[in-house]
Formats: sequence, structure tokens, C-alpha cells
Amino acid sequence: MSLTDTAIRGAKPTSKPQKLFDGNGLFLFITPSGTKSWRLKYRFQGREKLLTLGTYPQTSLKEAREACIVAKKSLSGGVDPSAEKKLKNKIALTSFEAVAREWHNNQKPGWTTAYAEDVMERIQKNVFPYLGTRPIGEITPPELLSVLRKIEARGAIDQAHRVRGICSLIFRYAIATGRAERDTAADLRGALKQRLVIPRAAITDPKAIGGLLRAIDDFTGTYTVKAGLQLLALTFLRPSEVRLGEWPEIDFKENLWRIPAKRMKMRLDHVVPLSSQSVEILTRLYEVSGDGRLMFPGLRSPQKAISDAAFIAALRRMGYPKEEMCAHGFRAMASTLLNEQGYSADVIEKQLAHNPREKIRGIYNRAEYMPERRRMMQEWADYLDKLRDGTMHDVTIHKDKHNEQQ
Repeated sequence: MSLTDTAIRGAKPTSKPQKLFDGNGLFLFITPSGTKSWRLKYRFQGREKLLTLGTYPQTSLKEAREACIVAKKSLSGGVDPSAEKKLKNKIALTSFEAVAREWHNNQKPGWTTAYAEDVMERIQKNVFPYLGTRPIGEITPPELLSVLRKIEARGAIDQAHRVRGICSLIFRYAIATGRAERDTAADLRGALKQRLVIPRAAITDPKAIGGLLRAIDDFTGTYTVKAGLQLLALTFLRPSEVRLGEWPEIDFKENLWRIPAKRMKMRLDHVVPLSSQSVEILTRLYEVSGDGRLMFPGLRSPQKAISDAAFIAALRRMGYPKEEMCAHGFRAMASTLLNEQGYSADVIEKQLAHNPREKIRGIYNRAEYMPERRRMMQEWADYLDKLRDGTMHDVTIHKDKHNEQQ
């Protein structure tokens, strides 16, 4: 007698395994723990064999019967369905998508959530639809180039280069795990269109900086966005490092902002000396958002930071087009003027968190140049005050004083 869904749902586990037969070799195997799995008993080359077709209820009675029919067709064609299933599983584990997801899961703990999502989104949209099911060891350079050409055709040249770089890391992981013999993406160096390197827009003229600072002071949007823009100018931090800031990172006693490695681009802890102006801004900001974890909570949910477009939108609202100023531009502004004023390039680079490539050296020297950086950050803040106030008779940072103290 054939099985029914009602009978299957009503079957209870016992102290011993049970077999409920449906016909044609298909039966439901119930373990004492209550797990129900579909199995097919068949003979191949004179030997009795078993094939697992799935678990119930994930695999329904109808689906189990359909899988049974497929397996019987393989048998009639002289193919062992168990061996066929193993081959399919092996192919699935060596597909580009399977390897890419495995690589991504291994790397993800060392990345920020946003970066991990960005990497996966790039390959999901651009590579998986075309090469996802292909065995990674069989993908040829022309195949991959064809996929990257589709990205180029959209005008996304930089995106094409980024995707090629991600693919290269995936191929190298496949080599290390024995599923590929060469990095196919490496063969495409020089095959893509050249990137157009466009410097980020930044205001570096002192008079124009003064106008920008006054516009920020007059900003009529939320105080969190206004404070964020002010801190971008004062701290040299990247926009994401500011807007994702958390109050436990601020040390008001030592006047320091300690940012953990997980939030930094270079994945190293970064310490920012805070000028008296920065402390004043943070003190006012604490009155607004100090009852929560985030320094810059969004309007809709205090558990989420303001949007990554908030600073850009504010600059546009103040009348600064993308060709003139961007949120990252405050870093270029500080770097340009401080270098012109004679500050040590090493001190400036350290403050910009351009850490040495030798990661261990960076870890042991995370606070190097701290006295120089404290002095530089306060003098920079004082200099910005003069530009904002229009005190143009003395707009240079006191570099002579700075150089004497080096």
C-alpha cells in the first residue's frame, strides 16, 4: 500500500528504526530520534544498494517519488544513481560559486560587515550568473574576460578591475585547496581598459576653506550630520570611520579617539589625538546621542548609524557640487596644507592612518609620533578657526614653532 502525507505526518519514532514502504523500492526511514529520510533500495550489477533522496518534510512525498523515477531512469541506462549523485556533489563543490562562497566565509571574520557585503554583491551580480556553475579549474581566461567585458560595457571600468582582483583571490584559494591549478584572472593583467584615476574633489585654497567651514557652521540639517562634517575637517578620518563611531571609543580624560582595527581600512587600531575644538564638538554631540552606543545614530533607528550618503548630501545642500568637494576631500585638504606648511610627512601619514605595509610594525607602533601628532592636531584646529573667522593677516600654521620642536 502506498504512503500518504497523513500517514507520514502521523508516524511516530520508536525505540528501533522503522521503514515505511511506498513502492518501487522507495521507503521512509525513521530513526529513534525522529529524523525521517527518503531512501531508495535498488540493485546494480547484482548488488543491493541504497540511495538517500532527502529528508522529510524538506523533501515531500511527491518530490521523493519524482527523484525515485529519475534514479530508475539512470538504472535503465546502465548508470548507478549513487555514483551519479557523488559525481554531481563533487562538481558542485568545485564550481566557481561554491569555491567563492567558501573563500568569502573564510575571509569574512577579518572584514567589516559592509566590506564583506560589498565583495559578495560584486561577484553575485557580475560573475555568478555566467560562471557560477562552471568547475573553477576549467574556467579559461577568455571566459572570464568575456564576463569582465560585460562590466566594461556599462562604463564601470574600475568595477571591472575590482572584480578581476576578487576573482584572482578566489582562484588562488582554489589552487591552495586543490580545485584549480592556475590563477586564470592573473592572465588578464593588461587585458582590461585602463582605469581613469580621478582624484577626489577637495578644497585646498585657504580662503575657500574658510567659506566651507562657515557654511558647515550655518548648516540647518541635523546636528549629528553637522558635527560629523566638523569632525571630518578636524580629525582627518574617513567618512565611514566618523559616522560609525561609538561612544566607548572616546576617551574624554585623555582627549583621544581610539578606533578599533575592525573599523579601519588598514585593519589596525588607530588613535586620534583630539584638539580642544574636537572635544567641544564631541561634548555637545554627547548631549544629543550620548544615551546610546552610536555617536551618529540615524533618525529612523538609534541602532543604525546615519547613511553613508549623509555627508555628501549635506555638502550638496550647502551648494558644493561633486566636482568641488566630497566627504573624503577633508583628508586631502589637511594633507595638502600641512605638507605645504612644513610638517613631517611621517607624522601626517600616521595621522591619516596610512600605516606601513608591515602589519606587525604597525601594531607595535600604533601610537608613534603621538606628541607631534597632538601638537599638529591642535595647531591645525587653531588654523581652521582663523580661516573660518577670516583672520587673513595670519593664516599660516606656526611651522617655525613646529620645526623647532621636532
